[in-house]
Parts: sequence; C-alpha cells; structure tokens
Amino acid sequence: MRVAFVTTNLRGGGAEKALLKLAHLLGAAGHDVHLVLLEHVVDHPPDGAFRLHALTPPGVEASKGLLGKYRASIKLRQLFARLNRDGPFDLVVSSLPFADEVTALARLPRHWCRIANTLSAEVAALARANRGKATRRLRRYRRLYARRNLIAVSEGVAQDLRQGMGLSEANITTIYNPFDPDAIRCLAQAQDEDIPDHPYVVHVGRFARQKRHDLLFDAWRRAGLPHKLVLLTAPAPELDRLISEHGLRDAVVVAGFRPNPYPWMRRAELLVLCSDHEGMPNVLVEALICGTRVVSTDCPSGPREVMRGGLARFLVPCGDAMALAKAMRAALAAPAPSAEEVIEPFLPIPVLRRYEALPRLWRAR
Repeated sequence: MRVAFVTTNLRGGGAEKALLKLAHLLGAAGHDVHLVLLEHVVDHPPDGAFRLHALTPPGVEASKGLLGKYRASIKLRQLFARLNRDGPFDLVVSSLPFADEVTALARLPRHWCRIANTLSAEVAALARANRGKATRRLRRYRRLYARRNLIAVSEGVAQDLRQGMGLSEANITTIYNPFDPDAIRCLAQAQDEDIPDHPYVVHVGRFARQKRHDLLFDAWRRAGLPHKLVLLTAPAPELDRLISEHGLRDAVVVAGFRPNPYPWMRRAELLVLCSDHEGMPNVLVEALICGTRVVSTDCPSGPREVMRGGLARFLVPCGDAMALAKAMRAALAAPAPSAEEVIEPFLPIPVLRRYEALPRLWRAR
C-alpha cells in the first residue's frame, strides 16, 4: 500500500508527534510511506521508516494566508505528480486544518482528513474572545469538512464532528493514535541530567490558552504540595508573567520542550492535564505506560476514553481549580496505576489494521 501523510510541519505538538508514529508504524509494516511537510520546520527528528518531503527550504515557513494556501497546493500537486510516476497512492491523510485545506485545494485523490481536536470546543473558546472570528472559523470548518472522509482520533471527536459541528453527511471513522509500550518504556530509561532530584509533578504541553496553565497555577496554590511543578514547554514571557502573578516563581520549573519527555514522565510523582479541550491527549496514555499517576480535566475529548475504571475518580470538571487541587492530592496518596487494563485500544497492531482498511472505506464526495 502506498500511503502519504501531509502536515504543516514537525513542531513540538502532540498531533505532529502522533503523525510521525503513524508514518513509522505503516513503514515498518512494509508499506511505502511518504511524509510531506508544507514547511520544513522540524522539532521531532524523523526516522528512516518513510520518505520525507518538504515544500520549503529548511527553516522556511509557509505563508498561511489565502494566497499562501493556493501556492502550497500547487507545489503539493506538483510533488504528487512526480511521486505518482512510481504508482498511485492508495491513501492520502492530512492532519491539522492548514494542511487539510491545502490538500483539499490540491484535489489529491483518496484523501482523508485526520481530526485531532474537538473543533466545536475550539470555536466556542474563540467566541469568548472574538465572536466574529469564531463565526468565520466555524463556517470555514463546515465548508472544508462537509461530506469529506474524516478520521477522528477519539470517539469524542467523532461525536463532536457529527453533532457539535453538524457534519452529518461526512464519512467519519475513529482510529486512536498508536502507542508502543516497549519503546516508550525503553526511552523512559534514558538519562537526562536536567531532571530534578527532588519530587515533582509534571505538565507536558505547549503554552496556549487551551492548556489552561492559569488553572494549573491556581490549583497548585490551593493544593499546598511540597513538590516542584515542572512544565515541559518552551519558555515564554507571558508564561513567566503568569507564574509571577500566582506567586509561584520558586515552585515552578520551566524545563523547555523535550524531544524525549518519557524520562521526565517516569520520574514524576504525577502528571496533570488541565485543558479545556483536547482531541486525544497522548500524554495521559504515555504517562500511564511509564507507570506514572495521572489527573485530568474531564474535557472534550479523550480523557474519559483513557481514564477508565478506577482512574475515572481522578477526572475533574473543566475550570474547577479546587477540584483539581483535591484530585492531585488524592492521586499522590494513591498507588501508582497499572496501564495494562487501559492501553489495549491504543496498541500498534489494532491501529495499523484500521489504517490498512481505510482504502476500502473511502467514499467519493
């Protein structure tokens, strides 16, 4: 099977990291896999299980305006015209809205859009700041995804596409992100001299409104824990200001982006996710594989699909700092969890089989 994944870049986000795992998974299974970047910006170094292509020189970003999208779509179509000389692609998967738009403009055949976020929650959050911009984005998403073939990364995302976004005519299938427990546990044994010697709680995620660092800091003050709070995110002036406003300069360590976050997860006493919305939060599955306790907001969507059974008691309402503080204290007092009972749907082989079945499920618009 010939497969192409198209995305904007390989910055440090979870969606980009998941796409790399998918490309490696299908390539290692013997498929002819190509990963196309609309701009050659790379934080996650790719391995050799697939062929990498980029539409710009290294370090050069693509224009995100309408003209930039059309230019990128022309370059993308030209690239596929060359690649198609070795045979047509059975499957083209784009990920993230900019790449979805460019790939749609290029009119590539056998195209699926992989949706990694709850789009209605994103639009609702935007509406609180700028209602006009939110209305335009909602229209753009509905125009882009209506009647298309869509891959949802969780059942919550699939439900949101059908009901929250009103895409009842789209062809939607759910496929979780793949996780290789053995590989993650091996990477978690790596040495990193920057890891603190004292007990700490970790938050892994970029500094963005969706991730709710403000809620995390409010809950941290209420929890009164003796641990350090470690943030695996790039430093930013606004983040520093927020830490100072909460009086936490001595309690918080901004450790930066880490290509291998697993040693930090393994040695943490607890991982906290406090987002207002997600698609499928990879860090929850990864932390559980590392044997680390987890606490999360019960946000749309994904946490409830990961934290099943006894772990569900560590889900808290979105935006509730007191509940988050109580859950952190309770989780730290509980035994470390076992991942085996929750990770089966996320294992590589079931995910691989679902992607191999996609050419049969594709539906013309």
